[in-house]
Amino acid sequence: MATKEQVTTIFNDIAPNYDSLNHVLSLNIDRFWRKRAILNLSDCKGGMLLDVACGTGDFSIQAATTINVQQVVGIDISENMLKIGREKLRKKGLKNKVKLRYGDGEHIEYEDNTFDAVTVAFGVRNFEHLETGLKEMNRVLKEGGKVVILEFSTPKLFPLKQLYRFYFKHILPRIGGLMSGNNSAYTYLPESVYKFTQGKKFLKLMTECGFKHVRQRKLTFGVASIYSGYK
Repeated sequence: MATKEQVTTIFNDIAPNYDSLNHVLSLNIDRFWRKRAILNLSDCKGGMLLDVACGTGDFSIQAATTINVQQVVGIDISENMLKIGREKLRKKGLKNKVKLRYGDGEHIEYEDNTFDAVTVAFGVRNFEHLETGLKEMNRVLKEGGKVVILEFSTPKLFPLKQLYRFYFKHILPRIGGLMSGNNSAYTYLPESVYKFTQGKKFLKLMTECGFKHVRQRKLTFGVASIYSGYK
C-alpha cells in the first residue's frame, strides 16, 4: 500500500476536483452507495459518530442530516479536503453539528469508548497499516457500538468482472487524470482497490481486531461493499 505521506499528497492535490470526479467516475452511483451505508446506522440514535477519513465531508453531512445523531466528528489527514468540507458545512448551516478536524485514522486522538458509531467511506484501503486503523476504531467505540465501512470491491461474475477490470485499468485513469491534472492519483485508485483485503478476508481481519457479528453487503453486483460489525 502507499505510505501515509503519499496518500496525503495525492488527496491534497486532487481535492478541488474530488467530489465531481467521484460522481462522474461512478456514474453518480456513489450517492446511492452512501445512502445505503447510512441506513445501517439507523439504530445509532442521539449518539456521537466518528467519520474516519472523512475527506470533503459528504458522508459526515449525510449522517448528520439523515439519522438522529447528536454530534458528528470527521477526521482526515488531507487539509485541502477538510477545507472544502468545512465550506460545505458553512453553506448548509451544520458547523455546530458536524466538526471536521485533522486526524489520523491509525492514531485516533480520542479516549477509549467515546463514540456510539464509527464510519469510513472509501478510506480504509488507503490506510498504510490496516490492522492498526481497525483496532483504533474499535478502541474509540463504546461497548455495543457499531462500525460501518463502505469500500470499493471487485465483482466476481462474468462478464462484469472483465468489464470492471477494463474500465478501472484503461478508462478511469484517463478520465481522472484529464479532469484532475494528476495522472498518478487515478492510477493509484484502481491499484489500491485490487491490493485491498476484501470479502471474507476483510471480515476475518475485522474479527481479529475486536469486532463481533461482522457482515458484508455487496452493492451494484459487488462493485462496492458495506462491511459492518459491533464492539
